[in-house]
Amino acid sequence: MKQTYTQRGFTLVELMVSMLLGLVLVGGVISVLIANRNNYKTNEGLSQVQETARSAFELLARDIRQAGGTGCDNARRMANVLNASTTWWQNWASVQGFDSTLTDSAVAIGTATGTRVAGTDTLHMHSIEGGGFPVLTHNAGSGTIQLNTTGATIAAADILMACDFDHSTIFQAQSFTTGTQTITYATGGTPGNCSTGLGFPTSCVGGGNVYTFPRNSWVGRLEAVTWYVGNNNRPADGGRSLYRVRLGTGGVPVTEEVVAGVSDLQVTYGRNGVNTIDNGTAFTAADWAQVNSVFITLTVTSMDQRLSSNQALNSGRITRPFTWIVTLRNRVA
Repeated sequence: MKQTYTQRGFTLVELMVSMLLGLVLVGGVISVLIANRNNYKTNEGLSQVQETARSAFELLARDIRQAGGTGCDNARRMANVLNASTTWWQNWASVQGFDSTLTDSAVAIGTATGTRVAGTDTLHMHSIEGGGFPVLTHNAGSGTIQLNTTGATIAAADILMACDFDHSTIFQAQSFTTGTQTITYATGGTPGNCSTGLGFPTSCVGGGNVYTFPRNSWVGRLEAVTWYVGNNNRPADGGRSLYRVRLGTGGVPVTEEVVAGVSDLQVTYGRNGVNTIDNGTAFTAADWAQVNSVFITLTVTSMDQRLSSNQALNSGRITRPFTWIVTLRNRVA
């Protein structure tokens, strides 16, 4: 007897069920891939924020720790023979801040590139740049200082500081002779010196308070910096950066963008013998002289967008505040 075989396939229902199961499986795989991609972007954004905060803090803290340093441990006996002006860097203050409600002459509030962002604080520091250079001879009568080195990086019109263990004096160089490593200073110029006497206390009468810095005293360029949060006008990376204005060669201020992604800077201060932390709005000169610690709060945003659950806030960037305390090593007993 001949046996017959019937051919059978999948029914339409079976095909539809299998396709549905396949779509569910593919959808699950896609969901996992999307979740992993989002997690990766979020972690990358957090890494950006942490790296930005670390870099900004290290650079800012370096200037804060050095604030008030003269190389001779005598920042409280400071003479200054520069002609009087309202220039922000001219008057020695070691450290001084301007709360968000105060105007800072070092940088204007605005929207142009490099201007200060409204509602943020600024911070000034003064010190000697680097380690300075040793003095070989100082002739107070002729207004010359010869350095005991071969590679001093000093230029005409530089704002300098000379110091020994008696006092320090801020003055402006008129010229610098590389061959003999000799600084010449005189009255006049911009801002110029009011006298050639470099003694303490400051005197602008006649030749001033005449003082001769002995051999092995120190001379270096005045380090004056102002840190602030400014507009970088690059919307793609958040539009704000940490900036600083520093006193450059020839007494000319230079504005530098330091770290992008810093959106806010808030500063408070601790003082010797005071148990409160203050924002400095009511500080007098005597109060600033007692500041021994600086509390920094930096708010940092990620470069990448659409990482936060709140897409309406700062285009979905991750935002984190970071707070540190920095001690002024030149104010620690």
